[in-house]
This record gives sequence, C-alpha cells and structure tokens, in this order.
Amino acid sequence: MKILLLEDEYSLRISIEEFLTDIGYEVDGFMDGMEAYEAIYDKSYDILLLDVNVPSLSGFELLKKLRLDDKNIPAIFLTSMIDVDDLKEGYRRGCCDYIRKPFDLEELELRIDHALASFFKDDCFLIDIGYDIVYDIKKSKLTLNEKEIILRKTEQDMLEVLIKHKNSVVSTQMFQDEVWGEYVEPATVRVQLNNLRKKLPDDLIQNRRGLGYIIER
Repeated sequence: MKILLLEDEYSLRISIEEFLTDIGYEVDGFMDGMEAYEAIYDKSYDILLLDVNVPSLSGFELLKKLRLDDKNIPAIFLTSMIDVDDLKEGYRRGCCDYIRKPFDLEELELRIDHALASFFKDDCFLIDIGYDIVYDIKKSKLTLNEKEIILRKTEQDMLEVLIKHKNSVVSTQMFQDEVWGEYVEPATVRVQLNNLRKKLPDDLIQNRRGLGYIIER
C-alpha cells in the first residue's frame, strides 16, 4: 500500500514516515503542496495524508483540484485547526477523515485502516478476485485457497493496478505510469506481467490484444 504524506514540519514528517514504513506501508513524504500534487500524477497512491497549511498549495486546495480532476483517492487531513468551519471546509473538499495535532501514531494507523476500509466499501481489507484468490490490500498478501503466493515487488504493484482497475483494460502506458512512474520498454512490462500470470490460475489476467490486460469477473 502506497501513502503520500504532505507535512512541512520536518520532525513530524520523519516520525510518521518511519512509523508507517515499520508497519508495512510504502511512504513518499513531501513538504510542498505543489510537489505533492504533481507526484500524484506521476505515481499511484492508495491514500493521502495532507497537512493543511503547507507551502505553495494548501492541503485544502490540493484535494479540491484532485476532486475536480476526478481523482478519487481517500484523504485524511492532519491539522491543528479546531474551528468547526475549518472541519466543514475539509469535508466539502472531499476528505474522509480529520486527525488533529498532536496525535498518537497508533491513532493515525487506526484512522488509515478505517479510511481504506470505507473506501473499498468493505469491513476488512480482503478482496476476492476470483478463482479462490484473495488479496489483502493492507498486508499486500496474496493467497490461493489460503496458501500464500509470493510476489516480487513489481509483480505486487502490477497486481494492485489490475485490481484497482478491475473490469477495465489496463494499458502498457498505465502500468508505466502507476508502477514505474516513468517510461520503460513495453517488453519489460510484458515480461513482468508474464511472470505474474505464471503464479496465478490461467485466465485470471486476460490479454486484450493491442489494448492491454484485465481482471474480469
């Protein structure tokens, strides 16, 4: 699971990054709102943690721009604001939760868990993708009949992209953008996809010739 953290207080940002990394998340930290906004279009994130008062583009404005662009990524605001009008403003911008500073890191973990569960409209993090295969989106763990399938990092990232776009074709360009964040040779994408497909039942990941790949159910 990939998290974007926007926080301009250095010591707090480092503390949050270290804590979330230790419990299994992949975290990209930023102190500048515009840099964070641009990063969201370079990489794929599962949840956003946004401070409000940051340089160049506030957390409020960043989320507003994303929602206008139909970027529907769950977001939690991290803020010292306590005014009810500020809270209303955040929810109007499209956040799913608020956490007020100072906060315990364990509380942040619980808020993230709740936001992700609500976003995926389920009571847990387990996604049934067919063929008796279940993917735990929090632990990044794939199981077939409750037996774990070991994936390499790139294979895991590609599977998460396919799950996120389930029932839609994922093109080579989409894999480049969301997994690598830059151009890679199409042959590299195909090789990594074939490696992933070998670990899964036949026909789970289907090839749409000339278009891309799809998990369909």
